[in-house]
Amino acid sequence: MRNRNDGPSRLVAEILADRRSRREVVQRAAALGLGAPLVAAALTHQRQGAAGAAQNATPGAAPTGEPIAIGAAISTTGSNGRTGLYQQEAYLLWEEQKNASGGLLGRPVRMVLYDDQSDPATGARLYERLLTEDQVDLILGPYSSSVTQAVAQVTERAGQPMLAAGASASDIWERGYQYVFGVYSVAEDYFKSIIVDIAPEQGYKTAAIIYEDTLFPTSTANGAAAHCQTAGIEVVVNEKYPAKATDVSSVLTRVREANPDMLIGGSYLPDAVLITRQSKELGVNAKLFAFSVGAAQPDFVESLGADADYVLGPSMWEPQIETPGNAEFVAAYKAKFNRDPDYHSAAGYSACQVLEAAVTQVGAIELDPIRDALRTLEMPTVLPGKYQVDENGKMIGHIPLTVQWQGGQKVIVTPQDFAEGGLQLPTPPWDQRG
Repeated sequence: MRNRNDGPSRLVAEILADRRSRREVVQRAAALGLGAPLVAAALTHQRQGAAGAAQNATPGAAPTGEPIAIGAAISTTGSNGRTGLYQQEAYLLWEEQKNASGGLLGRPVRMVLYDDQSDPATGARLYERLLTEDQVDLILGPYSSSVTQAVAQVTERAGQPMLAAGASASDIWERGYQYVFGVYSVAEDYFKSIIVDIAPEQGYKTAAIIYEDTLFPTSTANGAAAHCQTAGIEVVVNEKYPAKATDVSSVLTRVREANPDMLIGGSYLPDAVLITRQSKELGVNAKLFAFSVGAAQPDFVESLGADADYVLGPSMWEPQIETPGNAEFVAAYKAKFNRDPDYHSAAGYSACQVLEAAVTQVGAIELDPIRDALRTLEMPTVLPGKYQVDENGKMIGHIPLTVQWQGGQKVIVTPQDFAEGGLQLPTPPWDQRG
């Protein structure tokens, strides 16, 4: 495993902690191949005395004037309510920190938040309300790709830039939108490392792919199938199940009959838990289980206990990684909400960091200049990698992680630069577990 202390994340952290001179920074960055925009953004924060892009609520001049209203509707009830709440909490933490440290452009920040109940049509209506009735100055994205896709049509017509803090289906960035910007990796690549790197090393040759019949899970499943083709892995089951399903036993019976090496689930938290429970009940004994979204959340092991062990999943962030200001973010989040953040919290917070940087660069609430700044910004956030989007607004700078539950603990297993331990595979049959 490579020493991360010599990597870009460590260098940026040292820039922000003011432990290197400008000359040392430039020389070290050149040796590492670290992009000039990323170094410049970090040096700007260093000169301003910020630690990790305004992570700490350092007291400053009290903000004055009319508040800058920032609107969002997020799933805090409905099928995705437990997940969306993490994202909303991150927005509220950033709001509190900004108002304690001088505000945005010297003005206070006021979040205007609604619950879309995990429903795309409701989400679209609420963003119409935010823009027309509440007349917010800026907006942040909702949770889930399905809701974001519906909301994007509203914000695009209004010419309102939106950081999609809770969405990753690449279809969103294939529609020619000019005002929608990704925050983390696209859904189609969620299982890439598991299929392309891990499975061949384990000698796995077959896979079953099952997924909820909504936008994001379908996108992860399509990506998984494409990566299987690349890796020479035969897909023996490729089947969807209804949204908000409470029973997937018929699909899992077909998986059991096919006896694949891997079971890959395009899922949210509720169905990831459901699939695991019913796999145990039905004796589905794949050598590798992997689920999108749900498997990386603390709620997964809280719901399943020891049955969560051996399950893998993609994660966009983990609390222990070394990114600028991450430790401060985790500590502040736990202090405010009395629970650990998950990667949806970090994604929401990252979106706030990027929005702040764009507004500060423009120096005013001017929507088209802010959009243009979001197109060209390259900067570190609490997420691994950096914020950088392509010409369509799709995220290209983020580094996704893969985690595995081992003895009730979540362990990063890929990529190598972030890995904490080795894989525990194959998964034992259910009737042979302790």
